[in-house]
Amino acid sequence: MTTLVQGSPPRHPVVLEQLEARHKHFQVRLADSITAFAGSMNFVYIHAVVFAVWMLFLEKDPWPKLTLVVSLEAIFLSTFVMIGQNRSAAFQQAKADHDFVEQEQELKTNTALTREIQVLTKEIHERVLRGAPAEGGEDDR
Repeated sequence: MTTLVQGSPPRHPVVLEQLEARHKHFQVRLADSITAFAGSMNFVYIHAVVFAVWMLFLEKDPWPKLTLVVSLEAIFLSTFVMIGQNRSAAFQQAKADHDFVEQEQELKTNTALTREIQVLTKEIHERVLRGAPAEGGEDDR
C-alpha cells in the first residue's frame, strides 16, 4: 500500500491501488505526463507562439503544412484524451465496485446488529414483565 504524505488527507483504497498500478507502467506514466501538459495553459501559450513564428517568419505559404501538422497533433491528442477517459472510467468502476462491497458488508453487519438488539430487547422485556408485581395485588389497597 502506498504511504501517505504526512498531513495529507486519507485516500480511498482504490485510488491508492490505481496510483500504484499507473506508476508501474511506463506507457501509462507517459500518457499521464502528455495529457497533463496538453491540458495546461503552457501548452496553449507554446503552441500560439510556435505557430505564430512559423506562419510569420519561417514559411512563405504555411497553410498546407500547418493544416497537416495541426491535424496530426489533434489525432494524437484525442488519442491521449481517450486513453485518459478510459483510465478514468476504469478507476470509477473499480471505486464503485469497492464501495458496493463495503456497503454490502456494512449492511450485513447492521442487519445482524439489529437482530441482536431485537433479541436483547425481547429478553429484557420478558425479564421486566416476570419481575413486575401482579396487577390487583396487595399494593393496590
